[in-house]
Amino acid sequence: MKTLVIDVGGTHVKLLATGRRTPTKLDSGPNLTARQMVRAVKQATADWQYDRISIGYPGPVRHNKPQRNPWNLGGGWAGFDFKKAFGKPVRVINDAAMQALGSYEGGAMLFLGLGTGLGTTMVRDGVVIPLEMGHLPYRGNKSYEDVVGDAGYQRLGKKAWRKEVEQIIALFSEALLVDYVVLGGGNVRHMKTLPKNVRAGSNLNAFKGGFRLWD
Repeated sequence: MKTLVIDVGGTHVKLLATGRRTPTKLDSGPNLTARQMVRAVKQATADWQYDRISIGYPGPVRHNKPQRNPWNLGGGWAGFDFKKAFGKPVRVINDAAMQALGSYEGGAMLFLGLGTGLGTTMVRDGVVIPLEMGHLPYRGNKSYEDVVGDAGYQRLGKKAWRKEVEQIIALFSEALLVDYVVLGGGNVRHMKTLPKNVRAGSNLNAFKGGFRLWD
């Protein structure tokens, strides 16, 4: 069975299918609706062969459907029936959770996605546990993602931002009793050194996680 993996982001929608080596990128943006995304993917993959689809979605997912519209895309995502729209079996998962699954190497792992916001997911004994810890309060009236997301990086500067990331890694690791932490997302490149039991992941692990969804 061949799988098409769709990684939905605020700038691009990235595609990779079984047997292909290089992801294809489609433009995304604040006006992209769910229906437009489906149409664009169908056009881009018209000559591809695949039997099923995995979708990494930038927001909470329940019962295989997005629960609310993402702030950085258009409307029509909440409750959208991707299975009906594509006419194929579809599994939808939070995008950080999909990358976490692709990064997992056993035991209890915490995945932190350092990007526009803060993606958080645990994988424990092979079970994916999506979290929304980035929205919890931190530093007065701010949230964790206010501090270590893009806005926090711009406000604090690289050195202070790194210290906040290390502090949050320590807090979350102690609270969740994990064996190791994987840092993903585009801003992991700003980390000079990594604490013990922390490693940098790769955005390509999102595709690996999408394939693993069907294992």
